[in-house]
Amino acid sequence: MSIEEDVMRIQKKLSKMTSEDGSGQEQAMDLLKELQTLNVNLEVLRKTRIGMTVNALRKSSKDDEVIGLSKTLIKNWKKFLPDTAASEKSSSSSSKPKKDKEEKPAKEDKDKDKERNLPKQFPPTSNTTDSVRLKCREMLASAMKTDNADDFDGCATAEELAEELEEAIYQEFKNTDMRYKNRVRSRIANLKDPKNPTLRTNFRIGAISATRLAVMTAEEMANDEVKSLRERFKKEAINDAQLATAQGTKTDMLKCGKCKKRNCTYNQLQTRSSDEPMTTFVLCNECGNRWKFC
Repeated sequence: MSIEEDVMRIQKKLSKMTSEDGSGQEQAMDLLKELQTLNVNLEVLRKTRIGMTVNALRKSSKDDEVIGLSKTLIKNWKKFLPDTAASEKSSSSSSKPKKDKEEKPAKEDKDKDKERNLPKQFPPTSNTTDSVRLKCREMLASAMKTDNADDFDGCATAEELAEELEEAIYQEFKNTDMRYKNRVRSRIANLKDPKNPTLRTNFRIGAISATRLAVMTAEEMANDEVKSLRERFKKEAINDAQLATAQGTKTDMLKCGKCKKRNCTYNQLQTRSSDEPMTTFVLCNECGNRWKFC
């Protein structure tokens, strides 16, 4: 069995423990110790997302040993990231030795600093360890990465936007049932549509918010070609309706001044300004006589 498979096996077990409100701490400790012996690298961390799971376990656990070992693992894994390793080296070389009392901030401050400095592989704002929700976030992020990443420098990352969008959808349904999954699928399909770069770009740059995209209809998300086609169909339907009424309405209330019969058809049209009454055009179906009156 490869290292990646071992890590995935451990990750599933730890996720289950986290969802069970911190039960099975002894087994969690054994799994963390097993993780410590594995030769985990950056690629394994990214594929398995084990860092996020261990961080969630640290937050939910009440066992000091589990919390301590979780912190140690996360600290070791952070060194794989070039930016983090360089910043740690720079800070250690520039800092001057101080007294022990000065080097030890309050416990709460330490935890806050660590969460703030966690890399994106272990997002501190992640509020779920649910495998379905995490998979949906991964697919949403992938759907947004069809364009050149350099086009969105300075904007939120695809992962951050995916997390916001999934959270907005989840808050509407409060579960991961079929309605939730269908909503996520429709967002993915429209975001990755090569004919609909406008929707994807507007979401990436912030022109469309996550809460707005979460509730947009299929018509609102459609690409320009589909919108144009729908508009054309709409106009054709209106024209068909107008043609249907253009044949006139039959009535026996009007009397032909030529043949004196009451078999007529009339139409009303706005021939003058909108604040004036419509003009009525009358056709006698008996003799063909035509006239109009206002």
